[in-house]
Amino acid sequence: MKNKIAQILAACSLLLPLAAQANTEVALDKAPLDVRNAESVQRGAKLFVNYCLSCHGASSLRFNRLQDLGLSEQQIKDNLMFTTEKIGEPMRVAMQAKDGKVWFGATPPDLTLVARSRGADWLYTYLRSFYRDPSRPTGWNNAVFDKVGMPHVLWQLQGDQELQVVEGKVEAKGAVTRSWETEEHVDGKTKVETHQLVLAKPGQLTRLADGKANTFDYDNKVADLTNFLVWMGEPAQVTRERIGYGVMLFLLFLLVPMTYFLKKEYWSDVH
Repeated sequence: MKNKIAQILAACSLLLPLAAQANTEVALDKAPLDVRNAESVQRGAKLFVNYCLSCHGASSLRFNRLQDLGLSEQQIKDNLMFTTEKIGEPMRVAMQAKDGKVWFGATPPDLTLVARSRGADWLYTYLRSFYRDPSRPTGWNNAVFDKVGMPHVLWQLQGDQELQVVEGKVEAKGAVTRSWETEEHVDGKTKVETHQLVLAKPGQLTRLADGKANTFDYDNKVADLTNFLVWMGEPAQVTRERIGYGVMLFLLFLLVPMTYFLKKEYWSDVH
């Protein structure tokens, strides 16, 4: 009995640090996802090969699969192929894995299935949550992925954001682009802090007008990139769903008349 009590107390002692942990998770924004929008996915593909493919590969996807988006083979070769000359080759990264490990501390992961592992909302929020952090080797950090090793490759489009932390609950005003609250429970007391990302310097697709931040154009670009990453994780998704709807309609038109005639046959002797 004493041994069991001791085990329970030991387990409780392990849980005590967790009780004092802060609730620091950032609420994810809903991604405006639409993989059926071929033009959006095409724009996302262009962003991917220009900004991501230099470090991150998509080795499970071949360039010729982009024809499913309505692009011709020549369009793919002229606008999207920079790491190979053969359209049947996978979308491999241009950077050597050993160089990536030296430069970033770890080899940048392959992104073919990143949308399936992380989720569209996570990617959409992550790509909009970088901020300047001089303590980091790259000079950048991320509100969704703290101490991230990846630099902000889209900084010229978004501009520079800064993270401000204020005690208590503070309303988002002015150049604030994202705002979230964290709670820390220690010794029965709750400490609330407000974290805000502030657009300090606008980029090519963001603006500061009357002290307020306008990130509409940049958010749309990120939505395009998120659409492509989701499409890349399952290129046959749209076709599969279209076939599924067709099969369901076929079965509906086939089974309803059959059910009606079977009902008439079964009940014919009753009357």
